[in-house]
Amino acid sequence: MYFLIVSGMSGAGKSRAVATFEDLGYYCVDNLPIALIPRFAEICLAATERYERVALVTDVRAGGDFQQLFDSLDSIKSMGCDYRILFLNTDTPTLIRRFKETRRKHPLMEKGIGMTAAIEKERSMLAALQSRADFVVDTTGLSAAGLRERLLALFAGTDGGGAFEVIVQSFGFKYGIPPESDLVFDVRFLPNPYYEMSLREKNGTDPEVRDYVFQGGMADELMQHLTSTIDFLLPRYVAEGKANVIISIGCTGGKHRSVAIAEALSEHLRGRDYGVVTMHRDYQR
Repeated sequence: MYFLIVSGMSGAGKSRAVATFEDLGYYCVDNLPIALIPRFAEICLAATERYERVALVTDVRAGGDFQQLFDSLDSIKSMGCDYRILFLNTDTPTLIRRFKETRRKHPLMEKGIGMTAAIEKERSMLAALQSRADFVVDTTGLSAAGLRERLLALFAGTDGGGAFEVIVQSFGFKYGIPPESDLVFDVRFLPNPYYEMSLREKNGTDPEVRDYVFQGGMADELMQHLTSTIDFLLPRYVAEGKANVIISIGCTGGKHRSVAIAEALSEHLRGRDYGVVTMHRDYQR
C-alpha cells in the first residue's frame, strides 16, 4: 500500500492536485488529524483493494509542529506501507494575486497580520516539511492544466513507491530556473534554431529542429560529457536513498535547444533502465 502526503502553501494548488489524484484512482482525504494517520492506515490495510493508493492532504491547519506527522509516517512504514511527500510551492506575489482573484482569506490572517506576513509565516512553518519532501513542484508559472500535466507526468502509471525516478525537464532561462532542480545544465552555446525562420515556430521534439541543434558535432560532444556525468552521479543518488532526481536543461526560451537535449538525455537514460519522466516547461510559450 502506498500513501502520498500532499502538502504545500495555501493557494499553491492542493485542491486541484487532489482532483488529479482522484482521477488517478487515489483515495483522497483532506485534513485528517495527524494523530489518526496510523489508525487510518490500519483500516486501509484491512481493505487493500479499495485503498491501494491513498493521498492525504496536510498543511498549516495541522499546526506548525510536523514532528508528529513524521512520527506517524514512521509508524505506517513499520506496518509495511510505503509513502512519499509531495510539496507544492509558489512565490509570494503569485499567492497574493491568487488570493485576491478568488477573494479568499489566507488561513493565517488575523487582526494585525496582513497577507504578506501571513504567507511568510506559513512558509516558515512548512519549511521542515518541505525539506523532507520527495517531490517539490513549483506552481508559480503553472496554469491549472499545467499543474495537472505535471502531476500526471510524475504519478500516472506508477504506484509512486517504486524504482528510482529521473525527471528531465527543459526550460527557458528568460522565465527563470526551475527552483526544484537538483542539477542544472546551460545549453545556450549550441546552434539556435530560433534564427532559422523555417524552424522558429517548431520545437525541439521536431526532427528538423533536433538535426539543426546536433549539426556540427558540438551537441554530440556535449552529450558524451553529459551522459558520462549523469551515469556517474545517478547510482550514487540511489545509494544515498533519494527517491528521484530532477535534471533541468535550459536554453534562452526553452523551446528548441533545451528540448532537443532533454529528449536525447531521456532516451539515453531509458536505455539504463531508470524510470524517466520528460517534461518541457516552456516550449509552448
